[in-house]
Amino acid sequence: MTTPTSDIDEAAPRIGGKSELVEYLEGGNKPKTDWRIGTEHEKFGFLWDGLKPLPYEGKASVRAMLEGLRDRFGWEPIIEGGHLIGLKKNGASVSLEPGGQFELSGAPLESIHETCIEVGQHLAEVRALAEPLGIGFLGLGASPIWSLAETPVMPKGRYRIMTAYMDKVGRLGRQMMFRTCTVQANLDFSSEADMVQKMRVSLALQPLGTALFANSPFIDGRPNGFLSYRSQIWTDTDPDRSGMLPFAFEQGFGFEQYVDYALDVPMYFVRRGGQYLDASGLSFRDFMDGKLAILPGERPAMDDFADHLSTIFPEVRLKRFLEMRGSDAGPWDRLCAFSAFWTGILYSQSALDAAWDLVKHWTAPEREVMRQGVRTLGLRTPIPGGRPMQDLAREVLAISRAGLRDRGRLSAAGDDESGFLSGLDEIAASGITPAERLLQLYHGPWKKDLTKVFAEEAY
Repeated sequence: MTTPTSDIDEAAPRIGGKSELVEYLEGGNKPKTDWRIGTEHEKFGFLWDGLKPLPYEGKASVRAMLEGLRDRFGWEPIIEGGHLIGLKKNGASVSLEPGGQFELSGAPLESIHETCIEVGQHLAEVRALAEPLGIGFLGLGASPIWSLAETPVMPKGRYRIMTAYMDKVGRLGRQMMFRTCTVQANLDFSSEADMVQKMRVSLALQPLGTALFANSPFIDGRPNGFLSYRSQIWTDTDPDRSGMLPFAFEQGFGFEQYVDYALDVPMYFVRRGGQYLDASGLSFRDFMDGKLAILPGERPAMDDFADHLSTIFPEVRLKRFLEMRGSDAGPWDRLCAFSAFWTGILYSQSALDAAWDLVKHWTAPEREVMRQGVRTLGLRTPIPGGRPMQDLAREVLAISRAGLRDRGRLSAAGDDESGFLSGLDEIAASGITPAERLLQLYHGPWKKDLTKVFAEEAY
C-alpha cells in the first residue's frame, strides 16, 4: 500500500484536553518483556564522478535508489505530491532528510544482534544498487566538502516550511537540516518512574555520547575547528525546541511536565487536505482551544500532536519511547555500538541505577558545560569534579557492558551483546575520538586532501 505522508485521518476524534495528551504518552508504557530496540542512521549520498552530492532526480539519484529498493528488494513506496520520498517494509522505513541524507529507521528489534544484521542487510542492499550507478554513501556527522548552495533539496512539504522558519530562530538551522547526519537509538520504558530515570540518565550522558561518536571535524573542504560540528550546529539552531531539558531533573517531572513543554514549543505545520499548512511559530495551545489562526475553530486530532512531537529536537526526545539524539553518524560497526551502548545502560535496572549514581549530583549548569565542551575537547572535556571525560567513558562503558551481559541476549554462536562495545573501548582507552583520528589522517597521509575521506569512510 502506498501511503501519502501528507494525509491524516481528518475524521478522527479531536483532543478534548491536556489529560488526553498525557494519556497518549503513558500509552508508551510496556512490560520489560516487550521492550525493543530501534536504530536510526543517516548517511550522505554522493556521485563518485566528481564527488558531487546525490541529486533527487536523474539516472544516478536519490529517486533511482528508492526505486531500486522498491523494485528489487520489495520495499513499499511512500508518495508525497507525486514524488517517491520514502519506503517501508516489516516495521522499518527508509526516508529522506532535507538535503537527501538517506535514513534507515529500523524496525523494533529484541537484540543488538538483530540490529546489526538489519544494518548490514540495509547497507548491502544499498551497495548492490549504488555501485552500478556510481553512487557512494558516506558515514560522517557533517558533509565535508559541499556548500549549502550545492546541497540538493528534497521534495517534502514539511522541509519547505522548516527551511523558511529556521532563519528566524537561529543561525545554523539550515546547516542542521541539509549538512548533518546522526545515529539514534529508540528505547522503551515500563512506567512513568522508569521513563523519568531513563530520561535523566540519558540526558546527563548525552555529552559522553557526543564525545565517543564525534565524527564531524570537516566542513567546506577543511577542518571546522570542532570534533563534533554537528553538536555545535545544535547549539544555535532553535532554542525553543533543542537542548538538555533541565526541567527533566526537577522534582515532579513526568509525562505531564513533558506535555507542558511540548505545548509551549512553537509549531511548524499542520497536515490537512493532503497538504502541509504553514503553522510556523504558532501555538499548539491555541490549536487546542480552536484558536489556530490558519484553521479557526478547528481542534487537533492525536495525529496532530504526534506530528508536533516529531518537530521537537532535544538531546533526548520523549514520544511513546525515548530517542537518544546526541551523536554523529559513523561507519557501520559504530552504528551497532551506538545502540549497544545505550541498551546496556537503560535496559538493565542495575546498570541504570549505577549510571544514575554517577550523574545524579550534577547540576544543570555542569551538564551544559559538558555539552558545550565536547564539541571541541571530546574526551578531554572536564566532568564535574575536574576529571577528564575519558575517565567517565571507561566507567560508563563498564556499566553498559555489565548491563548487556545481564540481559543475556545471545547470538547463534553463543555470544552476548557486550562484544559490540569493543570499538568504543578502544576509543575510551586512547582518549582519541573518531574525529581526531580523521584529523590525524588529514594532516598526515592525506596531505590535507579532503577528497580522501570518501575512499576511507564510504560504505
